[in-house]
Amino acid sequence: MSTAATFPASGAIELLDDPDEWEGFSHRHALQEGVWESNVAIEGMYCAACALTIEDALKGVPGVRDAQVSPGSHRARVVWQPDMVRPSQWMHAVEVAGYRAVPASNASAIERRKKEGREIIWQLTVAGIAMMQVMMYALPEYVSHHIRPDLQHLLRWGSWLIAVPVMLFSCRPFLQRAWQDVRHRRVSMDLPVAIGMVVTFVVSTLGTFQPQGLFGREVYFDSLTMFVFFLLTGRWLEVRLRDRTAGALEALMNRLPDSVERLNRKTHVFERVTLRKLKPGDTVRVLPGESFPGDGVVLEGRTMVDEALLTGESRPLSRDVGAAVIAGSHNIQSPVQVRIDKLGGATRYAAIVSMMEQASVEKPRLAALADRFAKPFLLVVLLAAAAACLYWWRLSPERAVMVAVSVLIVTCPCALSLATPAAMLAAAGGLARRGVLVRHLQALQTLSEVDTVVFDKTGTLTSDAISLERILLRPGADRRQVLEQAAALARHSLHPVSRALVEAAGLEGMALLHQPWLARDVREQPGGGVEGQVVDEHGTSAQVMRLGSDRFCQVAPQTIEELPPESLHANLSDENGWLATFVLKEELRADAEETVRRLQALGVRVQVLSGDRPQAVRRVADLLGIEHAQGGCSASDKLACLRAEQVQGHHVAMVGDGINDGPVLAGAHVSFALGKAVPLAQAQSDFVVLGNSLMAVFGSIRLARATMRVVRENLVWAAGYNLICIPLAAMGMVPAWLAGLGMASSSLLVVLNALRLVRRTE
Repeated sequence: MSTAATFPASGAIELLDDPDEWEGFSHRHALQEGVWESNVAIEGMYCAACALTIEDALKGVPGVRDAQVSPGSHRARVVWQPDMVRPSQWMHAVEVAGYRAVPASNASAIERRKKEGREIIWQLTVAGIAMMQVMMYALPEYVSHHIRPDLQHLLRWGSWLIAVPVMLFSCRPFLQRAWQDVRHRRVSMDLPVAIGMVVTFVVSTLGTFQPQGLFGREVYFDSLTMFVFFLLTGRWLEVRLRDRTAGALEALMNRLPDSVERLNRKTHVFERVTLRKLKPGDTVRVLPGESFPGDGVVLEGRTMVDEALLTGESRPLSRDVGAAVIAGSHNIQSPVQVRIDKLGGATRYAAIVSMMEQASVEKPRLAALADRFAKPFLLVVLLAAAAACLYWWRLSPERAVMVAVSVLIVTCPCALSLATPAAMLAAAGGLARRGVLVRHLQALQTLSEVDTVVFDKTGTLTSDAISLERILLRPGADRRQVLEQAAALARHSLHPVSRALVEAAGLEGMALLHQPWLARDVREQPGGGVEGQVVDEHGTSAQVMRLGSDRFCQVAPQTIEELPPESLHANLSDENGWLATFVLKEELRADAEETVRRLQALGVRVQVLSGDRPQAVRRVADLLGIEHAQGGCSASDKLACLRAEQVQGHHVAMVGDGINDGPVLAGAHVSFALGKAVPLAQAQSDFVVLGNSLMAVFGSIRLARATMRVVRENLVWAAGYNLICIPLAAMGMVPAWLAGLGMASSSLLVVLNALRLVRRTE
């Protein structure tokens, strides 16, 4: 490949060029053929300017189609073509830029992050001890101006000796990244900080060895060690708090085990193997405390499992022989043997992780604006420091240099860049703990502005537990045969009514192998039903049949006039017309009434749009106290109603779970796919509610509003801090140690403020 010469693979990352390896942290792009999407963790970045630098480095690699780097989560999303570039090459481009990209799904990523945390603690410890010792040496000069010259010289020598390891060890991360910036002719937050450190150390060294020189006898080792200590303290706390705010995201993305006990079919002994060696059909033994490696069925044993982060169900669930288990859930009681049916990208866990990874690297509009502001701001900082130095130079060269250092250190666009993503990642992590996946971080900002929530009825306001009550038949029709024909069509739909018919016919599990009727060429019409050719198992009888609404099946009202207007039912028609009507029984979700009441108390208008009959929709709306309800809606009808609300200036959230909801979910300002939503509904939604609780919608809106309050507070603080501190530093009113404290505190404060959102969700 032509790119190899420009971006050669190096070291161990070359191993990731094996497709079996890159599939561990990558997946095929959903919309572009022959394109892969990878999620990686970035090591060594600390600010928005770093994120922009990494994005530029990645986009400069031929074959990389797109790259997004989040300064809040320290993750990157890379879209690339395997016929033009390999992972090792674009990872090497990141290394050349001075950072490191590692697979986000790699279990060792957590250990590397812990190692980085330990290094910061050691650097912080050295800076802290040095700061205390240097302050002790500097104290005599502060309390007395008549100290003997020889003693003063000795104390300064001691301070210099103690400051050297601070510069060589504690300051190393800042200096290394600044050197990378100089080499690549770019600007990041580490450059002005490193300049301030080096200038302070050089001026103080000259004051120690050449007290009669240009910069006089003053030394600033105490200020140097103090602001290095404050900077490292802020960075360490920021890392700790960032990990906590995004803790649910990390917990969700790293739930699969590294290895598992697999049954050897030849020796009938369980052997521990890596996850990559598993195949569908393998039997594994999952011990208490371990997570399930794939979706499967319990073959032997009984246990309790924790599916909280995957389904939103907070209580442990019982799993017996024949029960289904899902990848990423935890076994918390007893050993069980499980037959693995799905692995990797085919599992429900993989779909959830994909959504979470997308959210963790996405940049909301406010964050993207702050990031674009970061680099120009840093250039302004350098110019401001130079201007302040020139102004003060004619008065005192020594004072001029230290004023310039204070300007360099006190200014920090990191707080401005972290203001939005820190709060939104905290909110996304909190929602994930409650079983709500945020597919787009920008949706949190939109959700905070919502004043109207539109619910679908069937399977959303009503329970999934729909049961068949009775069947009305055309004279001469066989009840069992009609139910089996309807179920053959219903198997091709995920609508709650279809699932109820399949369950009533018993066409689940092993019964699927002995179906008396099969459906071919099935097409589903959103808002109408399903149509297809139904044939018997011998292929001797075939006819086109329809299952769905009255209008779709062309059923005259008088045909089923004995039904009450509000009843829930589905019809089956064949080439001779109406064949049967299936009367179903449904109940409201347990928390539907409370959800509607709380939304209305929040000042949100609640509406119902449904494809069900108007009378049935009106009945549900009356039970819930919803004034505006409309039934008999096709997908286009729902979208038209939604557009009408938007034209009137309303910000609308849509909540649904079926294929009929796909267009309106896409057309709403923000949307929720509830429970076992069909893939299309999930693909069009901004939030996916993994459990069955409608209260998650209310909780999400309330948290989104709190999140935007925190974002506004963070932005006001970050902007106000810089507007106040830069002039003060330029006027010589901010010493270097106070500048370091202010810089660390500004970033720390926005993260601490965001942490309040985590507490709201715990």
